[in-house]
Amino acid sequence: MSQFEFLKPILALAQESVACYRRRTMSIFGSGSGYSGQRRGWGGGGLRIIIGIIIVLVGVIGYYSKTSVNPATGEKQHVGNITPDQESQLGLQAAPEMSAQMGGEESPQSPDSQTVERVGQNLVSHSVASKSPYKYDFHLLRDPNTVNAFALPGGQVFITRALYDKLSDEAMLSGVLGHEIGHVVDRHSAQQMAKGQLGQMVVSGVAVATSDRDHPYAGAMIASLVNNTIQLRHSRQDESQADELGLRIMTESGFDPRAMIDVMKVLQESSGGRKQPEFLSTHPDPGNRIEAIEQWLKEHPDQAKTMTRGRPLR
Repeated sequence: MSQFEFLKPILALAQESVACYRRRTMSIFGSGSGYSGQRRGWGGGGLRIIIGIIIVLVGVIGYYSKTSVNPATGEKQHVGNITPDQESQLGLQAAPEMSAQMGGEESPQSPDSQTVERVGQNLVSHSVASKSPYKYDFHLLRDPNTVNAFALPGGQVFITRALYDKLSDEAMLSGVLGHEIGHVVDRHSAQQMAKGQLGQMVVSGVAVATSDRDHPYAGAMIASLVNNTIQLRHSRQDESQADELGLRIMTESGFDPRAMIDVMKVLQESSGGRKQPEFLSTHPDPGNRIEAIEQWLKEHPDQAKTMTRGRPLR
């Protein structure tokens, strides 16, 4: 069933209300009265506002009434009707296409691919990630130019050759993979899909409520801009949460969390000094992320004392 199927009765009722209102005003004032036209215009605008408010309320109620408790973190989350099994299916379906866009996957038998898989599975088995309902797989992509790592819903985790070659030891690799595992554990993809659906409902409601003949799309454009900005903010919050959860995953697995600072410095250097305002970015500024990591280390002073940097990667 379409995600908007439940709106059909509401919209049908609204359309019938508009039709009844038009019939009523025409019978009272007559089709030739200028005053009738003003009344009809005012009434149509009032009904549009009511319909718009109903659409927004349905979206908000639908979003906040559907909650799920994360089995790994215990956090109460808004993820709509998306189940962990559906997340895994989405990730597996998207993995080949994402891999192909970055040169394909290196042979699973290559030493570097085996290192990525070994470190990744070690992080999962020794951390909070072991409580999540996903099967994790770790992939090294051939792309020698794009410094990147990402995770798909359900546990498919990728790192490019360009980023891997800039990491000096297993602790730095665990920082990258731990961050991506954090996205999966915290179900960020499912949360973003639910927030995206809510945003679409709000934009649709505002568009209906503010539309008129002179500016039919102005309200929708403004609402869409605001929604996109909010979604970016949520994305930055997700990145900060993944950083924090990644630090936890690293330390639970025995890796020195200070290596995460070295990862952020790699990202800074890879950006080539290019920087856009943070509110227009999906990720927090690396400098701000380093400050947050340093604050986390101050709040957990004993975490790095007995931790290892692991083996050198080269």
